Formats: sequence, C-alpha cells, structure tokens
Amino acid sequence: MTTRLLVQKIVVAALGLALLVSAGLSFHRSRNLAEPVVLGPGVTSVKKLGEYFAPIRGTVNDCNLYVLEGREPGATLFVLGGSHAEEPAGRLAAWLLVENGVVEKGRLIVALSASRSASTMTRLGGAYPPDFTIDTPSGPRTFRMGDRWTNPLDQWPDPEVYIHYPSGQELAYVDVRNLNRTWPGRPNGTLTEKTAYAFMEMIRRERVDVAIDLHEAELQYPVISTIVTHQKGQELATMAAMMLSDMEGFKIGTEFSPLTLHGLSHREIGDHSQAVSLLFEAPEPFLDATRGITSREQLLTGKDEFVVKAGQHGLLFEKIDEKGWPIAVRVGRHTSSILQVVETWSEDHPDKPLALAGVPRYAEVIEKGVGSFLRDVTKAGKGRLAYE
Repeated sequence: MTTRLLVQKIVVAALGLALLVSAGLSFHRSRNLAEPVVLGPGVTSVKKLGEYFAPIRGTVNDCNLYVLEGREPGATLFVLGGSHAEEPAGRLAAWLLVENGVVEKGRLIVALSASRSASTMTRLGGAYPPDFTIDTPSGPRTFRMGDRWTNPLDQWPDPEVYIHYPSGQELAYVDVRNLNRTWPGRPNGTLTEKTAYAFMEMIRRERVDVAIDLHEAELQYPVISTIVTHQKGQELATMAAMMLSDMEGFKIGTEFSPLTLHGLSHREIGDHSQAVSLLFEAPEPFLDATRGITSREQLLTGKDEFVVKAGQHGLLFEKIDEKGWPIAVRVGRHTSSILQVVETWSEDHPDKPLALAGVPRYAEVIEKGVGSFLRDVTKAGKGRLAYE
C-alpha cells in the first residue's frame, strides 16, 4: 500500500468518524431536549402516567398529566397532545391549555406527550428537522419534532404482521409502534401497547367523560379538517362542527368512527370506557408525500409549492394556496374546537357541566400568534415549571 493511498484512507476514515460523532451528538440532543412547561394559573397538580399502571413507571413513556381542577364540580375532559409527535399543532394546542386554561366547572386532564418516545426521534428517511422554534414575547421556545411511531431504541423489533389486541385485526407491521393503532392496549404487550393500556386505566379510574385526541393530517388523506367521533358522541361532534363552521370562520366536518376499524382512539376509548371519544384532524402540508424540503420554515408556515401543484391536479382532500396552512391556523382550529365541544357538552349536560376560560380561540391565535400564549419561562413561580 502506497503512502498516498494510506493517507487517503485515513482522511476518509477521519471524515466518517467526524460525521458519526456529529450525528450521534445531534440524535442525543434531540432525544434529550428538555421542553419547559409553565404551569398556568389553572393547573392544580401534575401526575405521571405510571401512577395508573406500574409497568410504565420510570419508562420513557411515563409522561406528565396536567390536571386543572375547577372550583365547581362537573364533567372530566381529557385532551391528548402528541399521540403522533410529528403533528406539532396538536402538542402546541395542548400546551396552550396547560399554560393558559382555567377550569371553572369540572376538570381537565392534559397530556402534552402522549407518545413521549415518539417525540425523541424523527421519521427515518424523512429528512425532518429535529426540532422547531416558536418566537414568544419573552424569547424563543424550542420543541422536539417527533415521529408517529415509538422510537425503535425503546421498542424493537417489529413483527412481520401486527395483530391488534383484542380484536385480532391484522394491521401494518410498523403500527405496533403507533400509539393510535394500539388502543385499548394490553398490560403484557409492547411498550406502545402498555402505554395505551395505562391511558385506558387513567380514563376509567378518573371517570373521564370526554376524551379528545389532537392530530394533523396530510392534505392527500381523506380524513382531514374533521372531528372523528365514536357513535356515543355523534350528536356532540355534529353540533360542535356546525357551530364552528358557522361562527368561527373555518370549515370542519364530522366523520363517524368505523365499527370494524380497530386500534384507533376514537374507536377503542369509546368501546372500552365510559368516555365519549373524539379525534380532531387539522391540515399539515409538511406530511404530504408531494412536499418539497421538510424544513422548519415549511413546518411552521405550511407553505409548499409542490402541495399546491398537487391540489391543482385534484390530488388533495383539502384546499391550499400560496397562504399555506400556518401553525397558528392549525393550532387555533384545535383550541376553538376544544372550546366548542366544552360549550356543546355543557348545554346538553347542565347537571354535569364543563367551563373552561383563558384559552384563546381561532381568530385570536391567528391575530397574535401561538407564541403570544406561551408564558415566560424565566418568570415561572416556584414549583410552577415542568419539563417534557
């Protein structure tokens, strides 16, 4: 071997090692990024999911549960953010509930990172940014950009075919790591199945009346801009959608949960507990197969010329133009939809009401921006700061 060839090999090896170290540091930072949560005036306690199912305790999925207890009794509402951590509007809408919400009647329980493991990585081969930043009056707040599947570092390997429990339905193999395909879970299953089971235990023990799962969908997916509802919540969802479409300035429909499609929260929570189960879908062009570069800017602005082109060819189930689908629009849709469900529920159940104040609606989030409703971390009082 000549000296020149040896030097070339050493240089290539050194470059490879540098890339390996750089990538490893990036993955480590992403997995361990601490996301501060300022406990708003309505938060009365913070629990852990593991309190409801011991095998989850201390695992990566032992997420925080933020409880907002009202002064007057009423119904219990549970909101899941981060079931799919690559859908940030759901997590951010839940964040606004925790940092701003005040429950006057009833009780609200919020999960910001329902599938916390999935928030510690991005989609393999998707070229997603590891995080994104929201500007606030007190400075930037950075959040993890996750995936829809549990991190394979936490659950591996995948089976050839995923058999859903307890239905026995065959699903895509990778969905064994998809929290929204493993409901109602099982106590001796995978980490993802145990996580769903823990949430079901919490829902049953806390006597949750309404459960809302916050999501976003690509514009090429037919179930979009809608409230998906279990049959127990059809009247609630339909009335809420009608009021939102009429009063809030955005269109939202209603879809009924298929009786024979298993594993999804809107089906299994309603089937296996006393709760009415709903799922919200807002548009997210970042997820579309026809998208351009998956940058932080694209994620936050919702602008993409390739998705617009797909729409011009009739390939989309939701409209898009040069204005895109900004994060404020998507978050505002979720906050207004939650508030409308609360109002509609209370009208129908005066003996068991819900009353939630302090949470911005659609128009206000668009006008002021998401960051305007994220509190100053440096001014959080003693014991009023948590981390995701």
